[in-house]
Amino acid sequence: MDPKCQCLELNNGHFVPVLGFGTYAPEEVPKSEALEVTKFAIDVGFRHIDCAHLYQNEEQVGQAIRSKIADGTVKREDIFYTSKLWSTFLRPELVQPALEKSLKNLQLDYVDLYIIHLPTALKPGEELFPKDENGKMIFDTVDLCRTWEALEKCKDAGLAKSIGVSNFNRKQLEKILNKPGLKYKPVCNQVECHPYLNQSKLLDFCKSNDIVLVAYGALGSQRLKDWVNPSYPVLLEDPVLCAIAKKHKQTAALIALRYQMQRGVVVLAKSYNKKRIKENMQVLNFELTPEDMKAIDGLNSNHC
Repeated sequence: MDPKCQCLELNNGHFVPVLGFGTYAPEEVPKSEALEVTKFAIDVGFRHIDCAHLYQNEEQVGQAIRSKIADGTVKREDIFYTSKLWSTFLRPELVQPALEKSLKNLQLDYVDLYIIHLPTALKPGEELFPKDENGKMIFDTVDLCRTWEALEKCKDAGLAKSIGVSNFNRKQLEKILNKPGLKYKPVCNQVECHPYLNQSKLLDFCKSNDIVLVAYGALGSQRLKDWVNPSYPVLLEDPVLCAIAKKHKQTAALIALRYQMQRGVVVLAKSYNKKRIKENMQVLNFELTPEDMKAIDGLNSNHC
């Protein structure tokens, strides 16, 4: 990894940059935007790029990474790239072909991290969200321990440097950790995590097992009408966060990102706005006091 990069060591000796660039965008955003903003993110200093098969933009994100390697901005080993195994590919025999498909789209030889996107299996096939004639999701029955063994094989084959999970609770993590014949522990668990949902118990559990917590939704939930109660407060308008931001002459968003870093959490900053992408890099340039951290801890209400 780039020596200038602030990183955390994973339980397998690899390093992950503490600040990542999230590439998810709603359907209405043209795919070409992913190419432009990922190139820009690398130009301003992001070295950790988080993507997924589900986002349907790995081709563009891969193109951005390759163009920045070609123009000499970075070497491949400077970039930490994460992809995710989607729920329709959790059957063990589908895992490696799914990763190979991502690598083909990316035009890369390996990913730095491959993670199970959700601990929920969906019916295999072309549809990302398979539904029956009544519009109900069609689930599949898969033992995640077998899925994990298939991920271990991907690591052994050199297709992924590290393997991990996402959206797992403690019980689901324990199932993998306690699996007889476990070859590699998950290096991380990527979950929604922000001051209103600070995941402190899960964070403690992960730390005690040498698993890094990776935070998505670090600036509060995307306020999608079907998912989030519109009466819930908006994180970035929180008076406590805003007062701390004013004190440090930073934005509330930067305070929310910095909070995660100082807890030993890897944080993903997702934005398709170039001004904000550049601004998010400032999170590496200041520190919160123990009093600030305590005040932000006090905002936790265990909801999105």
